[in-house]
Amino acid sequence: MFMVQHTLLSEDIAHARFACDISRCKGACCVVGDSGAPVSKKEVAVLNKAYSQLKDGLSVEARDTVSAKGLVQESGDQKLELSCVSTGECVFVQYTDKGVATCAIQNAFYKGEFDWEKPISCHLYPLRIKKLSGIEWINYEYIASLCSAACDRAEKEGIYLADFLKKPLIRRYGEAWYEEFVAACEYIRAMKREYSKNPRNELSNGELFEKTGFEDIKKEINNAAPKN
Repeated sequence: MFMVQHTLLSEDIAHARFACDISRCKGACCVVGDSGAPVSKKEVAVLNKAYSQLKDGLSVEARDTVSAKGLVQESGDQKLELSCVSTGECVFVQYTDKGVATCAIQNAFYKGEFDWEKPISCHLYPLRIKKLSGIEWINYEYIASLCSAACDRAEKEGIYLADFLKKPLIRRYGEAWYEEFVAACEYIRAMKREYSKNPRNELSNGELFEKTGFEDIKKEINNAAPKN
């Protein structure tokens, strides 16, 4: 783990290579999954606006699903997620003539017809955010059926996940956070390269935690935990 400001991230985020290859994956992240994309309460109003504006371009089943179940549903853990049709697609999915699943909201955004790109959880994928005691934890959710094409492309082209997701990460956390994040990723990669050359030079856990800020976040978690 490493910390950027008050955000905790899994270390594999620093090392992962990822760059979407939609021609190969066919937009699988909009189709495959056990549930719809997570959304926040703040996003519901703009999603309703998007649906109202774009619904005529969505499938009949998508419109029927929204009529029957609503655009946004509450999951078992009281979190909100977008509705999906019976075959798993998000209700906002639109297919190209080559069978690629795309997002109707993002398509409208690119055309200048809507002023919001898509839910932040979709924009950040394959990163997932969870909260513990008010602290955000970011994990890399690798699913082979969704991510393998993106990983293959990134390995060939030398693209890090941290660089590929620059725009959504800045959208979520701001430019100052992103600059610190990139610096932390570069430091972690450098430490790994140094250790691979000479394992005896590996930093102790205490030194590594001091460099990445983990000890500070651990104190905050401990302070926030209920006392007996």
